[in-house]
Amino acid sequence: MFFTYLRRELRRRRKSALVVASGLALGIALVIVVNAVSTGMGRAQDQVLESLYGLGTDMTVTKAPEPPSETGGERPRFRFDARGDGEDGERQSSDRVMVQGFQTLDAATVSAVAKADGVANAVGGLSLNVVKVDGEFSRGQFQQQPGGGRNSGPTGDVTGGGADFSIDSFTVYGTDVTHPAMGPLSSSEITDGRGFETSETSAKVAVVDSAYAKEKKLGTGDTVTVSGTKFEIIGVATATSGDAAANVYLPLAQAQALADAKDKITTVYVQADDAQGLGAVEAAVLKAVPDATVTTSEDLADTVSGSLSTASGLAETVGRWLSVVVLAAAFLVAGLLTSSAVARRVREFGTLKALGWRSRRVTGQVVGEAVVTGLVGGALGIGLGLAGAWAVTAFGPSLTAELGASGGGARGPGGGMGGGPGGAVRETAARTLDVVLTAPVSLSMITLAVGLAVTGGLVAGAFGGWRASRLRPADALSRVA
Repeated sequence: MFFTYLRRELRRRRKSALVVASGLALGIALVIVVNAVSTGMGRAQDQVLESLYGLGTDMTVTKAPEPPSETGGERPRFRFDARGDGEDGERQSSDRVMVQGFQTLDAATVSAVAKADGVANAVGGLSLNVVKVDGEFSRGQFQQQPGGGRNSGPTGDVTGGGADFSIDSFTVYGTDVTHPAMGPLSSSEITDGRGFETSETSAKVAVVDSAYAKEKKLGTGDTVTVSGTKFEIIGVATATSGDAAANVYLPLAQAQALADAKDKITTVYVQADDAQGLGAVEAAVLKAVPDATVTTSEDLADTVSGSLSTASGLAETVGRWLSVVVLAAAFLVAGLLTSSAVARRVREFGTLKALGWRSRRVTGQVVGEAVVTGLVGGALGIGLGLAGAWAVTAFGPSLTAELGASGGGARGPGGGMGGGPGGAVRETAARTLDVVLTAPVSLSMITLAVGLAVTGGLVAGAFGGWRASRLRPADALSRVA
């Protein structure tokens, strides 16, 4: 009897039911799209941080910044012999391998960090800058001119001569080949050749970034020379998002030897047992290594700016508040329309009560109709929401993420703000990444939409049921005439 009456009433008042369902559908669709976009923003930010940190990395540890020295710190110097043979000088070359930021930690720091509470794994790396100057001097020619007095010396001009040098700079990262799943190289994919093997801790092999390989016309089997040492290229890596962390990747021991930095590193990459408890892990790491600067993924996220940050802020504030307001308005309108429909059915419900229907049964009938209407609205809303999320994914803009150079919230000893000249913050200070916005819809979001549909139906049914429960058979008899 309940379902027969329900089907008949919904069919008879399908236009009003469709209006209520449409209002709920718009609210639910907006909630789905906003949540999908917010999820896409979160994934885009994770993609940016992944390209900076490396897979499986929750925080980095670098040397705490030191006050600048009076001499301004170490500067690269190049020395050449200004000599030549005949008209053409002898070609000369010199290069300098420098630690990025000139700040290093002892390699033993990795063990100290790994023993800290909450740390699952830790691995060290060494970031280097290589500046190579190559060219030649050419000797000038003195041409004597006639003239001059008896007591005057020869006169003439010096022609030709000079110097022609080219400068090439690139970055090198010394990676711990025994931990391939952590560090900057882990955010790149080997697209040609192979990666490092765990046994190649001291081998003269290298992996080069695909963009650098294309620029220098390098490939697997070729060699790359760093400070006079040749390394065989065994693989070409392509960054999965953004720019690569370095142009050339070498085993850590080889990088330390090139920079004359034995048992030194610039960065410790840390994986926590629980990514939700980074605060406690950070405190434990600072206790184990007091003179360090710790930068978490949340710290780096705070430095992300550009259109990605702006769009994320709009999605989380304006978008969510707008969806809440629209959804509340849809619930209210659905309730008012259902209550109005009940008012037009006074004769019907009054007659049913006169025939023996109790108020609870009448109220249940109204709530049942409202819930079914809400489910119809939920189905329409899910369809509209999926279409909107697909449109954002298919035609969404490419967003730009920029990292500030201030060091973002990296904390040093005593909890102060840091972000020394070395490490992840410095390495990514000038990086601009382009990410494509997506709007993924998860099963939990669909479940939320169904819940909102049922809730909307219950809200509308509560309005109408309250109105129906107050009707009396006398109200119906008064309208019979």
